[in-house]
Amino acid sequence: MIDHRIFEDLQTKIDEESTVRDEVHDIVQTLARKGRSTQAILSRAHSTPTDQVKPILDDALTEILAQKEEVARLKAVADQHPFYKYNGLWTRELQNLVVSIELCAWLGGLQEHKGPSSASFMTIEDVGKFLEIPVNLKEKDAFHLTIEEYLLALISMVEELSRLAVNSVTLGDYGRPVQIGNFIKDLFAGFQLLNLKNDILRKRSDGIKYSVKKVEDVVYDLSLRNLIPKGSAAA
Repeated sequence: MIDHRIFEDLQTKIDEESTVRDEVHDIVQTLARKGRSTQAILSRAHSTPTDQVKPILDDALTEILAQKEEVARLKAVADQHPFYKYNGLWTRELQNLVVSIELCAWLGGLQEHKGPSSASFMTIEDVGKFLEIPVNLKEKDAFHLTIEEYLLALISMVEELSRLAVNSVTLGDYGRPVQIGNFIKDLFAGFQLLNLKNDILRKRSDGIKYSVKKVEDVVYDLSLRNLIPKGSAAA
């Protein structure tokens, strides 16, 4: 006869896992809610002149810092359990947070958190230092920001910047599309150096070239109309 205590023990383990998932889910839901608020604030940059964007960045930073607190709560719980067993619960929201951080930094915010080698964006080390979490952990099983999450966030950032290039023209800012074009072409060149094994990451990174072309078309149209300020291309 099979000892039914075996199944009782399994049920106990299932209940324990369910409790952990519920606790993580509650934190992730709060992180997602605050993330949507951050994204809503940053979206105002698409309809705001460059010289008036600072209040938006200040508001966005406030929300990002609120999300940082939720990440600290998440880390405290996640560090007690196997990372890859539960990280699917928060990976999307963590990526979205990194996108917001990168956009805020690119638009001129978070200056004190950028490293000396990252004038236009924050490296994975910069992001980890800002959020006070490890990055790309190998030596132990604990909460961290993975390289894949960081790269996917950069791809989303490129897509958002290509939108900003178009909307900047609507606002009469003809220099910003050139600036965006130069940046995302540099970023695309960097991605081409990577030998990506992750299917999702490889497919998403292939889409960068369409964002590059979209911005190049905008810059081309501006150049035909002699609307690009002198010195913008060199900058």
